[in-house]
Amino acid sequence: MKDNIRYRKIKNKMFHIFILAITCLAILVLFVLVWDMLSKGLKTLDWQFLTSYPSMFAKKAGILPALVGSIYIILLTILFAVPVGLATAVYLEEYAKDNGFTRFIKINISNLSGTPSIVFGLLGLAIFVKFFGLGRSVIAGALTMALVVLPTVIVSSQEALKAVPQYLRHGSFAMGATKWQTIRKIVIPSALPGVLTGVILAISRALGESAPLLIVGAFSYVAFLPKDIFDSFMTLPIQIYLWIGQPKAEFREIASTGIIVLLILLLGINSIAIFLRNKYQKNID
Repeated sequence: MKDNIRYRKIKNKMFHIFILAITCLAILVLFVLVWDMLSKGLKTLDWQFLTSYPSMFAKKAGILPALVGSIYIILLTILFAVPVGLATAVYLEEYAKDNGFTRFIKINISNLSGTPSIVFGLLGLAIFVKFFGLGRSVIAGALTMALVVLPTVIVSSQEALKAVPQYLRHGSFAMGATKWQTIRKIVIPSALPGVLTGVILAISRALGESAPLLIVGAFSYVAFLPKDIFDSFMTLPIQIYLWIGQPKAEFREIASTGIIVLLILLLGINSIAIFLRNKYQKNID
């Protein structure tokens, strides 16, 4: 018996050492990648780079159209995906009956989270670009990206709604509130921190995607800013990809600078979402 316990403790310790080694290796690889990116990219990160347009010459090339296009895309994606995703989650969790059909819908929504983004790109090309005639525009790209992140928003919102204690609903009903009043004033505010967590994940995915936007018509070279949501556009991931594919080493260096800008934009938007989540969490507590 004692030998068996000692053997299990040794196995447990070896497993912990293995997991720690894998974690340290992953952190080391991440550190090397970040260091390589910063060492190459910080040299060309200046105001001229942020405010200039793409060029055939690396020293004159800038990222302004791609930066503005990414901001357009991500804000419109949030505008489309969050209300639809939250409304779908509310219906599935608060109104839909627990039957085979509802469970089938929930399972398929969860499965859509793992669908390759290029499939959504083809869907966006067929529906928004061709069928609705939106063309290769900012709004077509944003609607396509909303499809990409919608399953993530729905699933995270469902989990947040499930986590709301039932006694809050019962207390609201006991005070004479209707079901919709309870959902609007009690359930959704209580679930908002969890919903914002899903929004953060959606933003992270949407900012890094390039395949769906290439399919719906993000241009490889844009020397102007989009005037409205029906204009042509470029995004940061696509611009970075194009620079990395250039034969000259100077373009690969400014591609590292573009990655730094993309990370700063991602961290900035996520910081706002985290601030709002923590604010609503404190209000609930």
